[in-house]
Amino acid sequence: MRCPSCDSPQNRVVDTRSSRGGRALRRRRECADCSLRFTTYEYVEERPIQVLKRSGAAEDFDRAKLVRAVKLACAKRPVSLSEIESIADEVEDLLSRQAGVEVPSQEIGEAVMRRLKPLDRVAYIRFASVYRNFQDPDEFQEVIHEMQEGARKELQRKHQSELPLS
Repeated sequence: MRCPSCDSPQNRVVDTRSSRGGRALRRRRECADCSLRFTTYEYVEERPIQVLKRSGAAEDFDRAKLVRAVKLACAKRPVSLSEIESIADEVEDLLSRQAGVEVPSQEIGEAVMRRLKPLDRVAYIRFASVYRNFQDPDEFQEVIHEMQEGARKELQRKHQSELPLS
């Protein structure tokens, strides 16, 4: 590693820490010649993930595109940027752990929806409407009905009393 100030290759590592959720190493270095301290990051070289579109085309996974889509679904909703970034991180981690390098776009959409549903129901419906390509209001109503039914069952399960054994 060369010093950014004097271009000397002589330096020593002063401190090493895990960074970016354990996906990188942050190292503080000190130049032996000019004593400048600087930071470097080390990442595992990851294989590129290919997204298989519905049309059959393949394209490189673009985290920024995923974040934009989730931001759009969460517009004017009480969802913070850190929560959106967290969704993107979780989905990206899920994809990088898979054995194959080609992932169907449906898998990515479903993963996002699983994370949006408990976070914000309106954002979930917005994302689902684009992801599932709703064509008429009945499809919106169907998703809303599924969510209401799920919430009703969860509430029923929560308030259900236990029956005595004898």
